[in-house]
Amino acid sequence: EFGHARVPQQFPSNPSLRNWVLIQQYQYKKFLNDDPSSSITADRIQLLNKVGFYWGSPGRRGRRYNQPWEKTYEELVSFVKEVGHARVPQQFPPNPSLGKWVIIQRRSYKKYLKGDSSSKMTEDRI
Repeated sequence: EFGHARVPQQFPSNPSLRNWVLIQQYQYKKFLNDDPSSSITADRIQLLNKVGFYWGSPGRRGRRYNQPWEKTYEELVSFVKEVGHARVPQQFPPNPSLGKWVIIQRRSYKKYLKGDSSSKMTEDRI
């Protein structure tokens, strides 16, 4: 009907949809931070990405504090092509969030290898 999957902050025709979107965005932020209390799964994220779900910051108009995993992965691929390795410095001025993201991925991978169910790592991401 609307041609996009971006639900506005004020959506009087379906306020429960807006609340659901806010919950997904919040759970996604927890997921990216490897928070075991996140209720969102990689499969759900993938489904939402397929419909163009907006992962932007709930409560902050126009600002995104998170982006889909695949987009950050592509930023890492570009980094590797440019410098020849994936050792992104934690403090990387051209892309400050990339170094932090890599640390989170490594931490999640270690948990995955140990069989820790709180890991958000999936076979597709390895």
